[in-house]
This record gives sequence, C-alpha cells and structure tokens, in this order.
Amino acid sequence: MRLLITSAFIALTLCANSFAQNRDKKDPCADAQSQAEMNMCWGKEYKAADARLNEAYRQFMAKLNDEEKAQLKKAQLAWITYRDANCDFVADEYKGGTMRPMIAAICLAETTNNRTTELKAQMKEREP
Repeated sequence: MRLLITSAFIALTLCANSFAQNRDKKDPCADAQSQAEMNMCWGKEYKAADARLNEAYRQFMAKLNDEEKAQLKKAQLAWITYRDANCDFVADEYKGGTMRPMIAAICLAETTNNRTTELKAQMKEREP
C-alpha cells in the first residue's frame, strides 16, 4: 500500500511539473502585469514569429526553380490575406476593448508559427 501511495505521489508530482513547464512555454507573456504590458508582449511575440516565418520563406525560395517560386509567392500572398482577415475577425469579438490588440497579436503569432512549421515541412519534403 505504501508503494502504491508513493508511486501515485511521484506520478502526480511529475505531471504537475510537466504541466507547469508546458504552461510557461505556451504563455510567454505570463509575467505581464497590465493589459498594456500584455498587448506589448504579444505584439513582440508576433514580430518574432513573423521574423522566423520570413527566414523560413527566404530559405525555401532559395531552393526552388522560377516556376515554383512564383507558385509559393502566390500561395504566401493568399495565406497572408487569409491570416490578416481571420485574425481581424477573431479579435473583433473584443472590438472597442483594451484586449483586442492582444487577441489579434496572439492570433497572428499562433497562425504565423503554424505557417512557419508548414513551410519547413514542405521544404524538408523536397529535400533529395
């Protein structure tokens, strides 16, 4: 019985530690103390995500022939139009509120990070 209780305690401790680590990774702005700080922090997160996307895009374009470059550019421009319109829609639930910039930036950062992952996967699939 003592072994079972000890095992359960260890398992709960490990789960709680894992949860805390994942929570910190998913919310880089957890230490912000005001709405203005959260808005600024998430704005920075989006800018960093956009820089990573631009780097992945440049790397991918460098590996493509002219026809493929034109296709990727067309797809990327369409994706940007979608991302911006979708994140405006998501953020407009808070239209007029102080949270709107943060909600927009979170959406932009997450959507941009997903696109970066997608481009990197497509680039890897094309490797010889």
